[in-house]
Amino acid sequence: MPRVVQIIGNGDTAQYYNEKPRKGLKITCNIPPFPVHDAYGTCMVDFKMMRALTKGELQLPGDWILGMRPKIWMEKNPQFHMMMAPQIKEFYTKLPDYAGNYTNFNCGHMATHYSCTKFNPDILHMWGFDSIFDMNLKSCTDFYLPSARDDGNNVRLSNNWRPIWEKIFNEFKNTEFVMHHKHDHAKIKLPDNVKVEVHNKKNKKTA
Repeated sequence: MPRVVQIIGNGDTAQYYNEKPRKGLKITCNIPPFPVHDAYGTCMVDFKMMRALTKGELQLPGDWILGMRPKIWMEKNPQFHMMMAPQIKEFYTKLPDYAGNYTNFNCGHMATHYSCTKFNPDILHMWGFDSIFDMNLKSCTDFYLPSARDDGNNVRLSNNWRPIWEKIFNEFKNTEFVMHHKHDHAKIKLPDNVKVEVHNKKNKKTA
């Protein structure tokens, strides 16, 4: 049986995940757009999330997989760290050289890189990664923690994020990546180990 990982991102098209039951290990990013009851864990990379959780503005059940900035936050807030320790599955602080810095390495990048490194999946499905296809950086997390989504900021973030995806796909050549979207016109060059499954009303495909 192939090793399968499902990564549920925060973009609008993550909804396609719910078209039918999905097999494999599930990883979510920040605050998922819908409950994923059997999720292995949720990845977080930002100080902003940690601050909101510490203040009690948000509650996030399930196990956490935390990046470098959340690790720094926990070190500076040991009481909160101690309180949340039962939920912290692990820290994942690896930063690929091609990412440049932790600011460029977003939660989706981290979840994908973590999943490929830890589980070595044969197939990795990606749901709700809309910024790869469109100038759409909206995230369901924005409903809870607003972020700047003006045109200038969207262009800057897209220019930082998209090249990293190409590098991730090339780093893990033995994994087949399946991205799910409403069209297959990606804004990056997709290597041979990446395919797009299109979901829409006229031609609905599922994995």
